[in-house]
Amino acid sequence: MLVAAGHGTRAGGETPKQYRMIGGVPMLLRALRPFARHPEVDAVALVLPPDDVASPPEWLAPHASDMLRFIAGGAERIDSVAAGLAALPPSCTLVLVHDAARPFVERATIDAVIAAVRDGAAALAAVPLEDTLKEADQAEPALVARTIPRQRLWRAQTPQGFPRELLERAHRDARSVGAAAAATDDAMLVERLGAPVRLVPGSPRNIKVTTPDDVALADLLAAAEGPGPGR
Repeated sequence: MLVAAGHGTRAGGETPKQYRMIGGVPMLLRALRPFARHPEVDAVALVLPPDDVASPPEWLAPHASDMLRFIAGGAERIDSVAAGLAALPPSCTLVLVHDAARPFVERATIDAVIAAVRDGAAALAAVPLEDTLKEADQAEPALVARTIPRQRLWRAQTPQGFPRELLERAHRDARSVGAAAAATDDAMLVERLGAPVRLVPGSPRNIKVTTPDDVALADLLAAAEGPGPGR
């Protein structure tokens, strides 16, 4: 499942973030291609803004197929993921969730997440923190309250992978107790159940494009790949 239902206003510009060109290729296509071309991916639910399901961008429309389904997203990310999950065929017992704002996911990362889920665990791509972390107090201007040890801290990425039944149960449980809105990723919902979530080494290149600076960095990464159709 590829989640692309937001508008990405922090990235600037009038074009929705997921449709921005990165090195001459729409960001959404860069994020989609590694999954659409993966031999173990049987179906992709592409979750879009509702208006774009009926009238997708002209460069996206030809890609619709039985394998790639366009699904209307919801008001919140969790609603969009739930819609995509419901649209996947019953044969998809292993589910990957990836953000369209991460256009440089690598095949090795996808393989590693799939392998972990095939072992029965939920899993997510992540990279260890390298920066020194400072917690601020509530003064203005802020002062350092303490330095936080970073040895066990990781930056979560996507894809995140789950046995389908576990992810569906995590969504149902979070909604039943009103905890869904607070979740910033699907792994948090699974963690609430007490189920183990395995960390799979990701890549520093697997950036999330959120701000104009991120867009500029993504263009540099695309340029470093050289000419070609993009990922």
